[in-house]
Formats: sequence, structure tokens, C-alpha cells
Amino acid sequence: MDTITYFVALPFYRTEDGELVPGDAIECADAGRAVREAERLSRLNAGAIAFSRTGDPSLGEFNDATVIRYFGAVPEELLADQGDSGNA
Repeated sequence: MDTITYFVALPFYRTEDGELVPGDAIECADAGRAVREAERLSRLNAGAIAFSRTGDPSLGEFNDATVIRYFGAVPEELLADQGDSGNA
């Protein structure tokens, strides 16, 4: 099994109704870059999250995402099982 870890920064913006919805995900080279990108995105949106996901793309099997850090407003359900990953 060839596993790979993806690092992602994902912004969230608010709709006219105030609902948080995801924007376009940005794949990053490593965890540090994902955190920096999420921080940058949070200044342009309601919030952003940096996370990683490990799995085998050839099988399409991936573990649940692990939150690295979040900034601003993000959906609470994404943080429910993560503990405190540090909101800035």
C-alpha cells in the first residue's frame, strides 16, 4: 500500500444568510505551507482551515482529515473530534 499525505488550506465564506460554506481548496506542499495559506485565506474570508489527509489514492481509501490549525470562523462540526487545534 502506497500512502500519501495531502496538506490542504480551505477557506470558508458566509452566504447572505450567514451560513458558512467552503471555498476552493488549495493543495500545499507541507503542513507549514498549509497553515500559512489558511492564515492568508482567513484575512480574505470568514475563516480558513489547514488540514491533512493520509491514504492510498490508487485504492481511493483515505483516513479522516486531521485539522492542523484554523483561523476565524469555520464550521464547528469540522472541529468536533479534533480537540483544540488552535484558533488564531
